[in-house]
Amino acid sequence: MLDKKLLEILVCPICKKDLIFDSHQQELICTADWLAFPIRDGIPVMLESEARDVAVLEREKYQ
Repeated sequence: MLDKKLLEILVCPICKKDLIFDSHQQELICTADWLAFPIRDGIPVMLESEARDVAVLEREKYQ
């Protein structure tokens, strides 16, 4: 579980938009850039090089 206060201050490092926490995938999702940043051992990895593209078919659940 990601701390709510942390989620309130974290933004996408690329576009600076808010993120959505996906607890099932343990990722932070940017719906502006459609990138998913992993959370490893409870720590968000906010590096563009570590992010994955969110597949078109996955996007519906975040809109």
